Amino acid sequence: MEEQNIRTAIDRHWAASAAGDQAVEHEIYHDDAVCMYPQSGEVIHGRHNLQALRSHHPGKPSGFVVRRTVGEGNLWVTEYVINYEGQRTHTVSIMEFRDGKVSRETQYFANPFDAPAWRSQWVEREA
Repeated sequence: MEEQNIRTAIDRHWAASAAGDQAVEHEIYHDDAVCMYPQSGEVIHGRHNLQALRSHHPGKPSGFVVRRTVGEGNLWVTEYVINYEGQRTHTVSIMEFRDGKVSRETQYFANPFDAPAWRSQWVEREA
């Protein structure tokens, strides 16, 4: 039952994030949650700081699509795409739960790139 509650909380979190609902988006986090952005080397301590950072983002996302969420127990991963100022950014969020709330999240951000022609015989293009 706990996993279903976590999955419901994650779905609610991403829907609120896509809608720009800061209050509901951050309900999922413990007060002492830690969020890591490894690519920039930033560590955000506490739900309050995380919400403040996101609410002051100068280039707020103009689109948001969750591709999939998988996990079990206290470890869950979501793949999604954010549109920032016309640029699609592929994102992975790794959430670690404690007592039904996120205690640690790590987010990775990747910009798209053109696929090289040399490997076209072995791949198909996503729509």
